[in-house]
Amino acid sequence: MGIVVQKYGGSSVADLDRLRAVASRVVATAKAGHRVVVVVSAMGRTTDDLLSLAKSVNSNPSRRELDMLLTVGERVSMALLSLAIGNLGREAISFTGSQSGIITDERHSDARIVEVRPRRIEEELARERIVIVAGFQGVSRTREVTTLGRGGSDTTAVALAAALGADFCEICSDVDGIYTGDPRIIDAPEKLERVSYQEMQELAESGAKVLCAQAVEWAKKAGITIFARATADPPLLDAESIPEIRGTRIEKSSDSRRGVVGVASEKCLVAITAPSSDIHELQALNGLLFRLGVEPKQVSLASGVLSLLFSTTNLHDLNDVKRALLMEARCRIRFREGVGAVSIIGSGVGRDSDALNRLIDIVRLEGAESIGVHSSSFRLTVLLLEADVDRVTRAAHKAFVGTTVASS
Repeated sequence: MGIVVQKYGGSSVADLDRLRAVASRVVATAKAGHRVVVVVSAMGRTTDDLLSLAKSVNSNPSRRELDMLLTVGERVSMALLSLAIGNLGREAISFTGSQSGIITDERHSDARIVEVRPRRIEEELARERIVIVAGFQGVSRTREVTTLGRGGSDTTAVALAAALGADFCEICSDVDGIYTGDPRIIDAPEKLERVSYQEMQELAESGAKVLCAQAVEWAKKAGITIFARATADPPLLDAESIPEIRGTRIEKSSDSRRGVVGVASEKCLVAITAPSSDIHELQALNGLLFRLGVEPKQVSLASGVLSLLFSTTNLHDLNDVKRALLMEARCRIRFREGVGAVSIIGSGVGRDSDALNRLIDIVRLEGAESIGVHSSSFRLTVLLLEADVDRVTRAAHKAFVGTTVASS
């Protein structure tokens, strides 16, 4: 058998009992004949606790020092899991992101993986050791420790699976797959057996938290099949011979049905607008945001109005970003905080005028204010106030999930 990559989220290793259960699951996979690479997140709320600790000594911590601090969490998890596996009689070795060959760009707090050089991992796998890798982190070409932002351990796992030519990548958490809506918001959403890369990427970019969008991007490029599964379920030993696999399979094509596969939502968005019709103003503002470590989710220039939308999820210094933009931007900027979004996802949905009309009607009937609308071939998004997001999400899920969309 070949290489299998497994990723375990923070809830899966939140305490020592859960960590020992993960160790047993990993060992069972190895005993089945697989060479196993495991990527782990920090235990429980460790990352949040470390961030709070940093802000208790400095209300405006530098991103570089935050990366140095936050990577500690995954290092604790990797070492403890390696020790737990050793206690079960199997040899294991743990590596940091940099030791694993995870090379990133220069951006602190929200870096992107640009290359993977898994030489040390390959050497240890050849020695029949289980390799444990700290997720969420890497090293830049200037030898700076970087972090990959929220959900970065997913990206670590899939990028390693691609570089190692793994048979598949198993993403394990306390959720047993991908659902048509967030179970914390939607009552009894449907679990999806199969989702395409494109559908999953749109869901992730629209706020679905089970899988990171960058991870799906890596899987799509390399053709790696991802399985989103519950840690409590038995390990996936042979993806091809098991007829019914609990969880969700993410690959090139989804199931045969055509329609809306899910509704996703997110909060903590900031909208920037400026009166300008100059494309160079947009280019300058986008470059300034990049320098400040902010990656816009939406960018537009129409009817004399320049607008950008970004998330504060991986942003620890919003006030600094606002001050820098107001001082350095060449155009007059307005900020609108407390923005959220509701998206319906499905092949062709962005080209379906009836779907757009129905979504706008839902927003109106729910007494919400529409701030803006964006679309792609697989996604239709309406921007709202945060306070209206959950209510509109539930209504949109009820109206759209499982419905067909126009073919053109």
